[in-house]
Amino acid sequence: MIHPHTELRFINEEIGHGVVATKFIPAGTITWVHDKLDRTFTKEEYNAMAPLYKTILDTYTFRNNSGKYVLCWDHGRYVNHSFKSNCLSTAYDFEIAIRDIHPGEQLTDDYGYLNIAEPFRGIDEGTKRKVVYPDDLLRYYRVWDQKIEKALPKLNKVEQPLKGLLEDGLWETLEKIIGGKEPMASILSNYFHQE
Repeated sequence: MIHPHTELRFINEEIGHGVVATKFIPAGTITWVHDKLDRTFTKEEYNAMAPLYKTILDTYTFRNNSGKYVLCWDHGRYVNHSFKSNCLSTAYDFEIAIRDIHPGEQLTDDYGYLNIAEPFRGIDEGTKRKVVYPDDLLRYYRVWDQKIEKALPKLNKVEQPLKGLLEDGLWETLEKIIGGKEPMASILSNYFHQE
């Protein structure tokens, strides 16, 4: 489930639609949680589908660490790619704002950690990276882990509308991580090796 202070908006002809903040979302806020309404599909289920359904899944899903296609039931599936993303996926089936997100600003992910099947050229944002590759998670996980570790201590200092959707016991685990009593699992654990 995507953060409730967002809405789907048309961005432009090149990008299409995107998820935009309707209120201020501070760094450390959980912006998306994999919830019970999100649908997962195995590779076998995907392969058995008609081309139309495959195209939809190719467009709107990401692959989890077991290779299943995850289709968000709400407008979370419209979160766009950015090499300067303001949200990051964690090893805990939720995403976190790694910097403040202002009203009218898109929530964005770096598709490099979403186990994409094929490389694609992103919109030029003046960054060194221009192309997203299926194995970007292997290259950039340390950088992404550092950004998550910087945002995580704010987790229990900001409003968390999605907290109730976290798996049982996860909040207590996160508090132990914030308190230095337990190490944070790396985003690398989300990697799925595609054949």
